Amino acid sequence: MIRLPKLILASGSPRRAEIMQSVGWEFEKAVPDIDETELPGEAPDVYVQRLARTKAEVVAANFPGRIVLGADTTVVIDDQIIGKPVDMDDARRMLSMLSGRLHEVLTGVAVVTTGETRVGLQRTMVKFVQLSDSEINFLAERGDPLDKAGAYAVQAQAALFIEGIEGDYWNVVGLPISLVYRLVMSENNALKADFRD
Repeated sequence: MIRLPKLILASGSPRRAEIMQSVGWEFEKAVPDIDETELPGEAPDVYVQRLARTKAEVVAANFPGRIVLGADTTVVIDDQIIGKPVDMDDARRMLSMLSGRLHEVLTGVAVVTTGETRVGLQRTMVKFVQLSDSEINFLAERGDPLDKAGAYAVQAQAALFIEGIEGDYWNVVGLPISLVYRLVMSENNALKADFRD
């Protein structure tokens, strides 16, 4: 019988919280305040892992001895990071870019325990069908795109237009929970104190 240690989730994302709750993982939320600006020439995989690490370490400074989870998700197409849209026109622009094409969803995950940080990366490929203007408008207006990387939620209206997913579905939602499990459980000795009944 495994026991999942209680975590501090360094994220304000409702999707990440829902995924944690869906697997029965007990957690508290602490939202970090960090600069998420890309560095010049920074590769997308390096970017998401850096932000995940920064989020986790900033929060961990306030919770000594606790296990802290940080994550950052972005959409990548043509080697370009597609973050959250700034407005509805930007959401439509992003959805037009994704229309009929394959893109990659990257999530960096960082777990801080007893001063040590372990970082992982999950990649998932997603293919949209060719979207009409009316479908793009539907997604922009009904899909609540402004707080979502790539302006869509795979588990909501965008599911109507996704042709295929290769890799971890939960990564596209916002948290590759299997990777989180592997990172958290990889240091058994450091976590013994957190496994008490």
